[in-house]
Amino acid sequence: MKKTIKDISVKDKKVIVRCDFNVPLKDGKITDDTRIKAALPTIEYLKEQGAAVILMSHLGRPDGQAKSEYTLEPVSKRLSELLGTDVIFAKSDVVVDNNVKGQAEKLGFGQIMLLENVRFRKEETKNGTDFAKELASLADIFVNDAFGTAHRAHASTAGVADYLPAVSGFLIEKEVEFLGNAVENPARPFVAIMGGAKVGDKISVIRNLLNKVDTLIIGGGMAYTFYKSMGLDIGTSILDKDSVGLASDLLKEADEKNVKMLIPVDVVCGKEFKNDTETVVCKRDEIPSDMMGLDIGPETISLYKEEISKAKTIVWNGPMGVFEMENFAKGTFEIASAMADSEAITVIGGGDSAAAVTQFGLESKMTHISTGGGASLEFLEGKTLPGVAVLEDK
Repeated sequence: MKKTIKDISVKDKKVIVRCDFNVPLKDGKITDDTRIKAALPTIEYLKEQGAAVILMSHLGRPDGQAKSEYTLEPVSKRLSELLGTDVIFAKSDVVVDNNVKGQAEKLGFGQIMLLENVRFRKEETKNGTDFAKELASLADIFVNDAFGTAHRAHASTAGVADYLPAVSGFLIEKEVEFLGNAVENPARPFVAIMGGAKVGDKISVIRNLLNKVDTLIIGGGMAYTFYKSMGLDIGTSILDKDSVGLASDLLKEADEKNVKMLIPVDVVCGKEFKNDTETVVCKRDEIPSDMMGLDIGPETISLYKEEISKAKTIVWNGPMGVFEMENFAKGTFEIASAMADSEAITVIGGGDSAAAVTQFGLESKMTHISTGGGASLEFLEGKTLPGVAVLEDK
């Protein structure tokens, strides 16, 4: 167990907090503030406890250069609105300079300031010692609350911890608790649902889960790689050529470990990769040579929903089809709805699955939706996340 902000005294301390404010912007306006809202409990707690709060984050990929389109200024304005208090924006192309140091020194207890995009400095992604020291020099305590970047050993996520006492915020605590318990200590039956395009991208996750789950459900584009490994024709469907052998191995591993592995029994096929294309539902061994699979079919939906209804723990990562297109969103929607209606612990592993659940308006019915796509995947793989490993143990 890692220490959290509740395990230490922050009163009259300067606390630097790594948040994940990597929010989508259009014409300088934030289009989705979910990640900002996710950081509020930690920020509000520190403020109430009498800390001077210095926030830092990255935004986009400015590649180590100060680019105005990646400034965090819109985030400071939105934070001010959400918190009902003025958030000082420490504007600096180099993130930390003498002016910023002065602002940090003058920052009163209960006040909040936000640094400029840490990726304006090329040393950030290289975990540069000098930059980590500069960030650490502003505060007495380091809090990491950016689960979405916890799988990166960067200056602001891991390097700072070399120079300051380091603990987690509430968001990382929640992520580690839900993802960790779901995988390591699940109520059974434990069902994992894996979707997305490539088997290769999720091979390590699937391997790790085969040692833990009772049932593994496969959907999305990766299903066609499994079909290929089973000797089936897949028409013009997406294929992860390099992973056909891996898919075959995984089917054998599941059998050896007595894990029920479900592959779609029917699919919705389309002539072209577009919403209004000609479609047909066909059995998995009857995919037309000139068509591609774009969603799971009705028989598969029924089969998967039945399995979900029996589960006590469900972890889901990856859509069942091309849910961005309305005509191929049914499989993903039905799986999300079945999870929402389930009495199981339901954990959504970030990325496209989280986007789908939000799109369908079902987020409030899930036990936990991870804020970190890549981080949650690596956590499910059983990997140690650098941004969590550096935090002090209880």
